[in-house]
Amino acid sequence: MSIYDVDIQRLQGGPADLAQYRGKAVLVVNVASKCGLTPQYEGLQRLQDTYADRGFTVLGVPCNQFMEQEPGTADQIAEFCSATYGVSFPMTEKVDVNGLGRHPLYAGLVTTPDATGHSGDIRWNFEKFLVAPDGTVAARFSPQAEPDSDEVVQAVEKALP
Repeated sequence: MSIYDVDIQRLQGGPADLAQYRGKAVLVVNVASKCGLTPQYEGLQRLQDTYADRGFTVLGVPCNQFMEQEPGTADQIAEFCSATYGVSFPMTEKVDVNGLGRHPLYAGLVTTPDATGHSGDIRWNFEKFLVAPDGTVAARFSPQAEPDSDEVVQAVEKALP
């Protein structure tokens, strides 16, 4: 099963239709509004602005599992991201990324190890998965990996269709 087959809702309702990303590179990121890493939204938006016209998108996935750092409603999350960071990339509904209620999207992603060999549970907000145009996971990055770091940018450029 690839991410294209997963059912998930858009942040403000309705199906997200991940199949629309088939043939594109997608950076899936579990996000939170009240986290020390929240300023990464700026780098994520820069990636979106830089590569969107080349077959790339960031997909933000709000999650409240890490010290309840994403407590808001869908409208509050959307307003915060837009007003504070100018976020224009797509966002999904708030989901669990770990545990028994782990969303199927993350069930398929967490088996991929990062460069240090970590696989399994998401460690914190802003863990990143780069999905290649064919739906395979091309790379996994720790929460501390800045979106515009060389390692992330090089991986994105390599994965572009």
